[in-house]
Amino acid sequence: MFRGRDALFDRLSGVFDHALIEQRQTVAPIDWYREQHGWADRNALYVEASEAMFVDAATKAIAAAGLRPDEIDGLLFVSTTGISTPSIDARVAPVLGLRPDVRRLPMFGLGCAGGVTGLATAARLASAEPGSNWLFVTVETCSISIRLDSDDPAAIVATALFGDGAAAAVVSTAGGAIATISGAGERLWPDTLGIMGWRVEDPGLGVIFDRAIPPFVTSELAGAIDGILGSLSLTRADIDRFCCHPGGAKVVDAIEQALALGSGTLDLERQMLREHGNMSAPTVMFVLAALIERGLPQRVMMTAFGPGFTCAGLVLER
Repeated sequence: MFRGRDALFDRLSGVFDHALIEQRQTVAPIDWYREQHGWADRNALYVEASEAMFVDAATKAIAAAGLRPDEIDGLLFVSTTGISTPSIDARVAPVLGLRPDVRRLPMFGLGCAGGVTGLATAARLASAEPGSNWLFVTVETCSISIRLDSDDPAAIVATALFGDGAAAAVVSTAGGAIATISGAGERLWPDTLGIMGWRVEDPGLGVIFDRAIPPFVTSELAGAIDGILGSLSLTRADIDRFCCHPGGAKVVDAIEQALALGSGTLDLERQMLREHGNMSAPTVMFVLAALIERGLPQRVMMTAFGPGFTCAGLVLER
């Protein structure tokens, strides 16, 4: 793709090497990324792909919960990589077989933190209506924002990191679940809007990744986590396993350093990054799924960073 742009390729090759990603899944065949695409093309692909991934992830989650689609009372959808009005959840609700009176809440702008914040919000909605079943779905098509026209360092990093994916879970007060969501919280830092996010520009969204993210995580994460846990009358010593969004190899290293976890502790985070890349919000749900498959520890804290700059945390009890 970068043939004839030797200087840029030299910069890119190092970024790809250090990303430690072996494979990624994308919503379009590789040739699509070689072509020129504007906003309309990119967003049309977002809508088409998101509908398909939404249905797939939601169908599996509903079945795993032992429910029928018409037993879902509420639907919460998190996505930040495209725009659709009506929202994707409205487009697919009839396809899934959801009831006409299902409550819907689409959430936009959460970025990588969306997996944690979305799950926490679904839990609050479910607990507000005891006995109700809420379906949480997050879909991101990060790859459609890959920009081969840009020499911006952040765009180069995005080219090496971004993958696409979807995840879903059913949240209810009915019991018999894999885990209980016992609490959640967030930390928002002032004057940090330029650390992470999107620039709305032609021919598509421009990624904002500040070089300060890993050092910021190293210096600020522990205090944020301690604050969230303190509000739940817990400390880091009460957590058996952290389940973190692996935004990149350097970010995972920074999380281990900040929380004094020991090098290599976040093995599943590195595995999901290696096998799927950074899918934004769904990625931490992939880590959680792998943790459940391996055997969920008694108390787990999910964490993720997102635009704002914000840290989201959620505590699960087996």
